[in-house]
Amino acid sequence: MKKTVSILAFFIITCSLLNAQEKSLVNESKEAFDSRMKWFQNANYGMFIHFGLYSQLGGVWKGEIIKNDYAEWIQANADISTTEYAFLTDSFNPENFDADYIVKIAKKAGMKYLVITTKHHEGFCLWDSKYTTFDIANTPFKRDILAELSAACRKYNIKFGTYYSIIDWHHSSQERNTEGKDGWSRWGNIRMKPERKEEYITYMKNQIKELIVNYDTDLLWFDGDWVAWWDTKTGIELYNYIRELKPSIIINNRVAKREIFKKDFGTPEQEHPDVIPNYYWEACYTLNNTWGFKNNDTDWKKATDVYDKLMDINKKGGNLLLNIGPDGNGNIPKESVEILLKVGELLKNKD
Repeated sequence: MKKTVSILAFFIITCSLLNAQEKSLVNESKEAFDSRMKWFQNANYGMFIHFGLYSQLGGVWKGEIIKNDYAEWIQANADISTTEYAFLTDSFNPENFDADYIVKIAKKAGMKYLVITTKHHEGFCLWDSKYTTFDIANTPFKRDILAELSAACRKYNIKFGTYYSIIDWHHSSQERNTEGKDGWSRWGNIRMKPERKEEYITYMKNQIKELIVNYDTDLLWFDGDWVAWWDTKTGIELYNYIRELKPSIIINNRVAKREIFKKDFGTPEQEHPDVIPNYYWEACYTLNNTWGFKNNDTDWKKATDVYDKLMDINKKGGNLLLNIGPDGNGNIPKESVEILLKVGELLKNKD
C-alpha cells in the first residue's frame, strides 16, 4: 500500500511539474506544435555525426588505449588537463572531410535529417565562433564544415541539425571536480565556479545564435543536462530564447532535465521503449560501441539488426538517429558506410 501511495504521489508531482512547464513555455497551440513537428514525425530515420578533437586520438592517449567508455570522453577518462588537451588544435586537420559525400550517404541510406556535434563536452567548436578561440578557425584545417554540411543538406533535401553540449570542459566558468574518483565524477559532473553561471549562459546563447543565424539549423540537440547546476527553469528559459530566434526550430528535451521535460521530443539513448510514449521521441544508437571514432572498436552491428531496430522504433512512433564517427582525417569508417547502404537497400525493397 505504501508503495502504491508513493507511486501515486510521484505521478501527481510529475504531472504538476509538467503543467507548470507548459505554462512557462513560449505560447504555442497544440495544432501549431504538431505542425512544427510534422517533418520530424515523418522523418523516421536520421544520421548522428560525432566529430571533434577526440576524433584524431581514436581512443588512444600517449600510446595507451583508453578502454573505458566512449572515445569522445577520452579527456575525462584519461584525465587530461584542459591546457594539455587544447594543444590538439595544433594538429587538427581532417582534410578528407567531405560534406557532400556524407550527406549523399545519408540520402542513400534513407535518412531524412542529420545532426552533428558542433560543440561536444570538450568545448571545441566546429565553426569560427566570435566568442572563443577554441574553434576550428584556429587549427590548420580552418574550413567551415558546418557551412559545407548545411549546404549539402539543402542540396539533398535533408534537414540540418546541430548538437550543443551544456557542459564545457574548456570554458573558464567550469572546473574539474577534484573530489571525483573517475572520469564521470571528475569531468561528467564538472563544477560551475561561483557566480559564473550567468556569464556562461550568455556565452551559450551567443553561440547558439551563431548556429541559427549563420547555418540556419533546423534542429538543436542538447546534451549534458545531468549536472547539478543545470535546472529545468534555466533550460526552459533557454528553450524560449531559441524559439524566439527561430520559431520553426525543433529542440530536444535535454535542453532542460530529460527525466521530466519532454518537449519537443524525448531522447532515449542506446535503448528505446517497449510501449508507445505519449510524446514525440527519437532513439539514438551507435553502429559499434562508441560515438566518436575509436581505432580498436570493431564490434559492428549487422545491417539486418539496424533495420529491425529501425522498424520497431518507427512502429512505436519514434525516429532512429544512427551515429557515425569520422576519424581524425575526416573519413567515415568503411564498415559504417557498408551498413548504412545495406539498410538503405532493405528500405527500398520494403517499399
